[in-house]
Amino acid sequence: MFDSVSPLVLGLIFVAAAIVVWRAGIALSTTTDALDKHFGLGDALGGTIVLAIVTNLPEIAITVSAAMSNKVELAVGNILGGIALQTVVLVLLDAVGVGKQDTLTAKQSSLTPVLEGSLVIAMLTLVIMGHQLPRDLVFARLTPDSVLLVGTWVVGVWLVGRAHKGLPWQIEPPVKSAQEEPTATNERNIGQTLWLFSLAALATLAGGVMLEESGDVMAKQLGMDGVLFGATVLAAATSLPEVSTGLASIKNKNYTLAISDIFGGNAFLPVLLVVATVVSGKPVLPTAQKSDMYLTGLGILVTLPYIYGALFRPKRQIVRMGLDSLVVLLLYLFGAIGLFVIASTGSK
Repeated sequence: MFDSVSPLVLGLIFVAAAIVVWRAGIALSTTTDALDKHFGLGDALGGTIVLAIVTNLPEIAITVSAAMSNKVELAVGNILGGIALQTVVLVLLDAVGVGKQDTLTAKQSSLTPVLEGSLVIAMLTLVIMGHQLPRDLVFARLTPDSVLLVGTWVVGVWLVGRAHKGLPWQIEPPVKSAQEEPTATNERNIGQTLWLFSLAALATLAGGVMLEESGDVMAKQLGMDGVLFGATVLAAATSLPEVSTGLASIKNKNYTLAISDIFGGNAFLPVLLVVATVVSGKPVLPTAQKSDMYLTGLGILVTLPYIYGALFRPKRQIVRMGLDSLVVLLLYLFGAIGLFVIASTGSK
């Protein structure tokens, strides 16, 4: 789309798309919160399904386009390359959004992030296992790993929904907030909220695709390695919806929604591998490169500290962030070094 465009114009398109995605993300966070309360979804389930899927609309579009063009390697790299970096968004939210008085995981009011983080790890483990399967193991455009990925995601979302209604080990049942009851005002405004949500979703989709397309061409013009660009600059750019929605959620004191958006998105992304398999008609995971599997493992590593953080809820801050966020940041930085080594040795 932008192959003949000059670097200066590409840069302007990239920045303009980033602004659109940022503003749309703020609107998505506000409207998702309103829809969660109106339909009684709860912040965790709303973040796991509604917000997570919408903020990943650019990835959905790129995956379908790559699969239809028979470029499944691009689809796999796009899906697996950004999961670890999207988790690092929580570090940013912890350091910038929460403030000096507390940490992001200490602000959680439930253990739902433990369920969501465990779902992310389960999905990424299935990805690693599916990579080992033969390339010709496909029936009716589906593979065993595809069925397991979809089934695991559905069960995981169902468990998150069950947790919203209360967990059996709680001493006292969760208090139902008065805000969860739809009021007459909410009933009148729900139509406007749905329209704004839809417009913000479309803006996120359009802006995200522009980010991906212009960024890919810029990487080629600069001679930058595709794996490194996808896992760093492009992954950071396409994480802008999560950053803007996360900061907006924290500003509204919806801390669970902020974490659920990230974990929900990371759990949903592997489902797009199934979409790529169905569209292309051939298994996509066996085509994954070593760098893709490396980043999948890194995604598991950076998820674990936040599961422990949700359990222990550390209040002490180190460099304006919780201990769990600091560990995640260090793991990602060391992991990025390993990615550079893989790219420099040509072991993709």
